[in-house]
Amino acid sequence: MAKLSKGLTALIAVAVIIFLFASRGCGVYNNMVSMDESVTSRWAEVQNQYQRRYDLIPNLVSTVKGYASHESDVLTQVAEARSRAGGVVNVDESILTNPEAFARYQQIQSSLSGSLQRLLAVAENYPELKANTNFLALQDQLEGTENRIAVARQRYNEAAQEFNSYIRRLPNNFIASFGRFAAKQYFSADGEAQSAPKVQF
Repeated sequence: MAKLSKGLTALIAVAVIIFLFASRGCGVYNNMVSMDESVTSRWAEVQNQYQRRYDLIPNLVSTVKGYASHESDVLTQVAEARSRAGGVVNVDESILTNPEAFARYQQIQSSLSGSLQRLLAVAENYPELKANTNFLALQDQLEGTENRIAVARQRYNEAAQEFNSYIRRLPNNFIASFGRFAAKQYFSADGEAQSAPKVQF
């Protein structure tokens, strides 16, 4: 009888330990799901802002064309960059765990940003265009959108960093591997941001 109660006690102790580990594992897994959803939500906001910028471009180009039609090179560059970005504004979230695809996505969006900056620089040469209320409104909207893109990218990076750190910790990494949670990619600074600007007076 004593042997049976010792065996039963040991079995209960093992069952309690397994239950505690399973409960801890479920909590960790649920945290990963929540953090993964947060990253996905932040990613959706980045895409929304890129879409907003994408939608503003035709009106901006049309307005500039009315005043600076002979700036066809710049207008063509913007149209081509927009066309390239059109296929990758809203992409599947699997891109977040694919370094090559994520880098291509970022490069295409950066190329579009560069083309828009050149377009706005051209506008500086046309006082009538700079005074056009439609152009000024579009320019303000574009600048606001660029700011929102920067904020959305920063928030996405913060959510990705929190998620990536969490899934790499022990013993979370075992649960992450079991649940097929993979590290998310980060937005990085554009190549031009890595070198100091040349200032001329």
